[in-house]
Amino acid sequence: MSKKDLIDAVAQNAELTKEKAGVAVDAVLEHIRSSMRKGEEVRIPDFGTFKVAARKAREGRNPATGATIKIPASRVPKFSPSKGLKEQLN
Repeated sequence: MSKKDLIDAVAQNAELTKEKAGVAVDAVLEHIRSSMRKGEEVRIPDFGTFKVAARKAREGRNPATGATIKIPASRVPKFSPSKGLKEQLN
């Protein structure tokens, strides 16, 4: 499903115009992004939790040359599905 498909589905289910549905979808996604930038978790009941995890600095290898490289520490997004979502999929 693409973002356009999501906007179309929201417009149809919520009886909104595509423009208003697009604004709503963009607002939700931006709120999730801004909360995660602050390091906060975003919990959506019966869907899951978006959170930020810290990765430590580590050494890796360049697959082309085999040379050792240093990979810096970083923050990465994580998603954990809720129990309800897992049950619906199985």
